Amino acid sequence: MEETIAAVATPPGEGALAVIRISGPRALNVADAIFRGSRQPSSMEERKVAFGRIIDAKTEVLDEALLTVFRNPRSYTGEDLVEISGHGGSLVASRVLAAVLAAGARMARPGEFTERAFLNGKMDLTQAEAVMDLISAQTPRAARAAAHQLEGRLGDEIMTLRGELLETVAHLEAFIDFPEEGIDPESGAILLDRMKSVGSHINRLLATANEGRLLREGLSIALCGAPNAGKSSLLNLLLGADRAIVHATPGTTRDTIEERASLGGYPFRVIDTAGLRETTDPVEREGVERARQTAENADLRLHLVDATTLHPMDGITIRIAPLFDDELLVMNKIDLVSDRNLLPEGLKISCITGKGIEALVDAILARATGHPEEEAVPDGAAINTRHQECLRRAASALSVAIDLLGKGEAPELVAVELRASLSAVGEIVGEAGTEEILGKIFSSFCIGK
Repeated sequence: MEETIAAVATPPGEGALAVIRISGPRALNVADAIFRGSRQPSSMEERKVAFGRIIDAKTEVLDEALLTVFRNPRSYTGEDLVEISGHGGSLVASRVLAAVLAAGARMARPGEFTERAFLNGKMDLTQAEAVMDLISAQTPRAARAAAHQLEGRLGDEIMTLRGELLETVAHLEAFIDFPEEGIDPESGAILLDRMKSVGSHINRLLATANEGRLLREGLSIALCGAPNAGKSSLLNLLLGADRAIVHATPGTTRDTIEERASLGGYPFRVIDTAGLRETTDPVEREGVERARQTAENADLRLHLVDATTLHPMDGITIRIAPLFDDELLVMNKIDLVSDRNLLPEGLKISCITGKGIEALVDAILARATGHPEEEAVPDGAAINTRHQECLRRAASALSVAIDLLGKGEAPELVAVELRASLSAVGEIVGEAGTEEILGKIFSSFCIGK
């Protein structure tokens, strides 16, 4: 990290401000070369702001800006860092950045500022990942979870788990140092209990993987059913806006309409599909085929039925044939039904009055998360796909270690598996990271972060 890096840290386009960030051993020298104010950046106190002009190598004034100095190690990256806040606009920002690069900095790679923060011990790897989670959060709940992870909650949990594994390895190493004594039954039982306790801890963390996926990626919900069942009305209700055309004419929706919605603080993609029916209209027939394909590929399917078309007869239980496997049956227009007790089992709603919508959202959340809303995973505890893969390897190695210990195998063999488990857990926070892992993580960041 001997090189000094720079990048525009604000989104491209016009705006009130554009921020150019410079970090590295020559950050202050680079700033001295392009900034003209009452004081040189290299002589400024840290975390103080100065007003001045930005010039290029030909002393042409490029912009008027505010410059802030952050000295190592008390900066975001743990290095000398300078931030220039100038006028927004792609042209002026690119000209200032060009002057910075000409003065001795190089263009930063995506995520390189946060990568340096990790390498300089300013944050662990889970916190570094939380930076991008916070930037890309689609709902307040997802943003809150990312902010808690940025505070180090998940990292602390992983370090606690790592400490438990370290204690177990240390306990086992004592028997390796004195092989003639072996592992007596009482000590073996204590070791086994410790290892099983660690395994339970890993399983608790693995159980949050679905929550993490839902917070970060969201799920898709396909609204399907016969024409005029109320799919478009339900889409508009869930979005809180008139996105889809609602009309009594069958076949109004002929193509899929997809919009993002927040349900219970989780991001979802709600897809309105064409009414499923036999038709001779070639355009509508294509829409019906697309509706089936969309529903099959969705994470969750809501099968909407017009409750007014259900005509119960005495002594006969109405059965509604499912359209797809793993669907939620939803009967709409219950405000038009005189005796709802005669309707079959299922979710009952009215898109006109809003009755039953809250229960429907609860059912969607329960199906999506695997638990009722009141039992939601605490914010900041949900792991991502990379964490899940590491924990699965840790659990697998630990399971082998438990099996070996139970069979009375040599402690050296048990220790090999425990160290493998310890290494896999360490990868989560970067204690056993490799360049390949780091490159994969930070390549998804935006430049300037």
